[in-house]
Amino acid sequence: MTDWGKTGKGRIALVTGGGTGVGLGIARALSAEGYAVVITGRRAEVLETAAAAIAGETGNAVKAVSCDIGDPAQVEALFDKVRRDFGRLDVLVNNAGSNVPPIPLEDVSFEQWSGILAANLTGAFLCTQQAFRLMKDQTPRGGRIINNGSISASTPRPNSAPYTATKHAITGLTKSTALDGRKYDIACGQIDIGNAATDMTAKMSAGVLQANGEVASEPTIPVKHVADAVVYMASLPLEANVLTMTVMATKMPLVGRG
Repeated sequence: MTDWGKTGKGRIALVTGGGTGVGLGIARALSAEGYAVVITGRRAEVLETAAAAIAGETGNAVKAVSCDIGDPAQVEALFDKVRRDFGRLDVLVNNAGSNVPPIPLEDVSFEQWSGILAANLTGAFLCTQQAFRLMKDQTPRGGRIINNGSISASTPRPNSAPYTATKHAITGLTKSTALDGRKYDIACGQIDIGNAATDMTAKMSAGVLQANGEVASEPTIPVKHVADAVVYMASLPLEANVLTMTVMATKMPLVGRG
């Protein structure tokens, strides 16, 4: 094991999609809590920049490892590296995901559908599977997996069939992981995020299509609120678990009829 695992409080976290947006915010918050953090994504340069920035802020180890989480071989290599460098994994945050522009369901191409499925669902499954193999055999045994479900895990937006389908499926994966992980002291929970302020949600203030056909501006919340919630979920002892949590802009048009 290298010196990566000897910093902070000795806890190790892996955040997928950790180079930008919500993932970056989560990685920064976990690092500030004393975790040695691994961030992964497909763009090595973005990851390296993010890792250096977080480490400079917190003084704790942050390692960037590029990986396409939809590729089983790359995911296996990622977790092999975590095992070699740290010897264990305490928290996996399945945050990575992508979307396609809002288009009618009948116009979604098979390539678009397959790409969203790989990024949002298959990637989370592959990382969860590898985390199980590591967490159940490490000492102390067990760990925690936190999935980014999104508001779309329960309520779709218009013209979002591929994204919504994968996020609904994440809820099933979360519950199955929580159940199957019991015997290994692996806890699993899900955070459903509504309108965190990132580059992806910048269009919210300009207006987005609503279910009644109108275009309306929607409020957002700082990513810090989401990151703080993830830190809370991660801080619990393994005998306690937040199965689902929704963190959203109070006035976003979700509850009721908008």
